[in-house]
Amino acid sequence: MRIPGLKYIALLSFCGGLISITRAANNAPVVPLPTADALLQRVIEQSQKENENDQAFKERYHYTRTKSTEYRNGSGDLKKKDEKTKVNRPKPAPDPAILVSDKTADSDDRTGNSKTNSFDKKELLMSTNLLNRFSFTVTGREIVDGRPALIVDFKPKGKNLPEPTLKDRFINKAAGRVWVDEAEAVLVKANVYLTEKVTLFGGIVGAVHKFTGSFGRKRTEDGLWFTSLAKWHLEAREVVLNRTIDFEEKKTDVRKAW
Repeated sequence: MRIPGLKYIALLSFCGGLISITRAANNAPVVPLPTADALLQRVIEQSQKENENDQAFKERYHYTRTKSTEYRNGSGDLKKKDEKTKVNRPKPAPDPAILVSDKTADSDDRTGNSKTNSFDKKELLMSTNLLNRFSFTVTGREIVDGRPALIVDFKPKGKNLPEPTLKDRFINKAAGRVWVDEAEAVLVKANVYLTEKVTLFGGIVGAVHKFTGSFGRKRTEDGLWFTSLAKWHLEAREVVLNRTIDFEEKKTDVRKAW
């Protein structure tokens, strides 16, 4: 026997369930965004592990790294193109017995190398005073490659910043956005641009009219991070000639070697 209106009752019940679920989701507590200072402190602390991370990735993973640089004149005609390709082929891990027997000798080498190669991202941040030159604002969250990331916008704090070197002149006029992995405080993506023109020697030698750069990083299954793509675009004048340069570096065929 067919009961009139049964399908409408079922439909109303289904809609009521959806409304309940929606209300529950809307009432769920929202995790507040961290302050920029707290987040940057985590990023600086994490940067101390970057050298170790990069070395482990190089030793464990096979990949092909390709670099390409294109030079164009003011009309956009390609004048020169440089390409370099390098394949990273890790060697198998040495036998543990060999490691034990060579432990003393290797420890001296490691100590020396650690002193020579101690320059890391934390030192770069502190040496260029990035934290003092820029205003940072945590603006939201976004999923990057399936992982929650915090969005941070930055811009110069002012126009009267010290410029002892040409590098400082570029840094002082940079702005952009970075994405920080929320769980591990690792920079996973960035977009950077110049806020204004940078002149070279008062504009007599030349000037950089435009610069944009970006990079993206990926995470392996065993927790290592690597830069999968980095590129930048530059438009400049050299004396009287205009030039455009495009650079791209990428890693492909990334797979665990052993």
